[in-house]
Amino acid sequence: MKTFTTAAVAAFIAAGTVQAQETFEMTSAFGKNLPILGTAATDFVAKINGISNDVEFEHFDPGELVPTLEALDAVSNGSVDAAFTTSGYWQGKITSASLFAAVPFGPEAGEFLAWMLYDDGHALMQRMYDENGYNVHVQPCGVIAPETSGWFKNEITSLDDLKGLNMRFFGLGAEVMQRLGVSTSLLAGGDIFPALERGAIDATEFSMPRIDARLGFHQIAKFNYFPGWHQPATMFELLVNKDRWDDLDEASQMQIEIACLANITTNYAEGEATNFGAMVENVEQNGVNIRSWTPEQLAVFESTWNEVAAELAAEDAYFKEVWDDLSEFRAGYKTWGDTIYLPRPRN
Repeated sequence: MKTFTTAAVAAFIAAGTVQAQETFEMTSAFGKNLPILGTAATDFVAKINGISNDVEFEHFDPGELVPTLEALDAVSNGSVDAAFTTSGYWQGKITSASLFAAVPFGPEAGEFLAWMLYDDGHALMQRMYDENGYNVHVQPCGVIAPETSGWFKNEITSLDDLKGLNMRFFGLGAEVMQRLGVSTSLLAGGDIFPALERGAIDATEFSMPRIDARLGFHQIAKFNYFPGWHQPATMFELLVNKDRWDDLDEASQMQIEIACLANITTNYAEGEATNFGAMVENVEQNGVNIRSWTPEQLAVFESTWNEVAAELAAEDAYFKEVWDDLSEFRAGYKTWGDTIYLPRPRN
């Protein structure tokens, strides 16, 4: 009778115990060809697929599975397994959502990550989705430094020039602009240039100079304003359908978390490394006029934001809870942040 060799038996046992790889279809809010934002999503996929034998993510551009603004519902109901996005897109559904994405005059990247990862931010973010009935697991998965605060067809000589403009604007900053007479709308990245081109909007903000250059805003709007008071930092999230997440073993869950933490590092570094070159190119090759808001104008933006925040906190109990928690953390952080860093010279 023919017998199995030891090697054959071992191979048979190993083959019998191999588990099927878990595949996750992931929609991204940003196209893969978009610097910093798009590469953050593809970089995450490369990271998780590179470290895990049990989990594989497949990247899809906006619109290939679902439109950008429908990703939360799609992940929650299981029609899409996961999404790389930012919670600011859900402000129309959840009042507190933008507090986990970008806060006007709020924390920059280091402070934002400190609150999110070492204080209450991440837990409050998950609770927000849970208590609003969304069947998702959320993981911070990217962060960028400040954005520009707008591209305008004409120079803004005073804040009165904002009145009557139609402008694409993101998150809580849109509430401020509306108080100042701007009509705002939230458009996905790929929809902005066509809207500018046909005159549906007069101005826009979207992201950092290198990203905005890829989208071509400078072809129509030549005045680019700084600083990005509305988004001193922007946090990105990985949403995973909760049922799919709970079915994963602890090691696979940890691998996804580790890939996201690594992605935060590379996402932030790419933005910091590449935007100054884009600013120079915008001025020297694209005819862009870089402008800065005056201290007086920034003071109006900030005072208006404080009014908006107070009203939202009065209207929405969870917004108030998150806002109070973040404010308490920021008060403590101020002891460190106002002391340790060198003042930046203004030339």
